[in-house]
Amino acid sequence: MSDLVERPADTAVVIPAKDEAERIGATVAAAMRLPGVDLVVVVDDGSTDETGRVAKAAGARVVRHSRNAGKAAAMESGAEAVRLLDEETPRHLLFLDADLGETAQQAAPLIAPVRSGTADMTIAVFATRVKLGGHGIVVRLARDGIKRATGFDAAQPLNGQRCLTRAAFDAALPLARGFGVETGLTIDLIRKGFRVQEVEVEMAHRATGDDWRSQLHRAKQLRDVGWALAAREPAVMKGTDAVLRTIRN
Repeated sequence: MSDLVERPADTAVVIPAKDEAERIGATVAAAMRLPGVDLVVVVDDGSTDETGRVAKAAGARVVRHSRNAGKAAAMESGAEAVRLLDEETPRHLLFLDADLGETAQQAAPLIAPVRSGTADMTIAVFATRVKLGGHGIVVRLARDGIKRATGFDAAQPLNGQRCLTRAAFDAALPLARGFGVETGLTIDLIRKGFRVQEVEVEMAHRATGDDWRSQLHRAKQLRDVGWALAAREPAVMKGTDAVLRTIRN
């Protein structure tokens, strides 16, 4: 019998989800097959479709927000649900996006460094990148801000596929709001001396399009990343204040 089969359960998967009924079932099923995972928690963040029902049918524990509270709030709710189900030894926390589908099964390399004690948080770097509708403005803002604040040069600073020890997650609370959560996590943990490692994985999620909804999504990302940076290192926000004021208005 292989080590993968014999490995004791030590990791919980947390999946924030809003209106992802089409893909959440496949994502949950794939996540449940990861070595050492014995719990998948889906946080239904105010969905108007059947996301919660589909996730439960696929085997996930479901936490529901009655209204959309944002990604950071969903991550905190999911982590707290895991805490309530933990026994003496806290589980590691693997955060995955809801739209990964079958590729969620490729997340095992994210868990390995945390499990072995060589990293406190891992960040996925997708080996195959989908074509994005945007122009990388938010990515550059996050990457430059993280580098100025910590010296860490992140390849994919906004990637939400991350595995953390419980101690690392707790040290990062409260999380940066909304879509600024990944930027805030990276800065806060590095500044506090936690070890952060990027890991290449064969995963992929749905590409953001170029319609008005996608443009609005990117505007919210830009706003939230800007706020996360401003709260941690006001100097890195020089030259972006006018953009953020425009978005807020």
